[in-house]
Amino acid sequence: MCLAVPGQVLNIEDDTLRTATVSFGGVTKSVSLALVPEAGVGDYVIVHVGFAISKLDEAAARRTLETYAELAASSLPDATDG
Repeated sequence: MCLAVPGQVLNIEDDTLRTATVSFGGVTKSVSLALVPEAGVGDYVIVHVGFAISKLDEAAARRTLETYAELAASSLPDATDG
């Protein structure tokens, strides 16, 4: 199974792979935008293994990130547990 994660493009280098710095909830990674030439600074992209594979509208990106946060919070152990 593969997981693709939404992130926001912070900046773009003018190189062959259109390398961008993408933020994933504050964690930044270098990502290639070569497969998504229409992506620009401020856009949200779906990233899989270092490549942006599609653009995503902001509302959908925020819903996905909120769902991830809810799932992470629900899987944390209760402080009163054992």
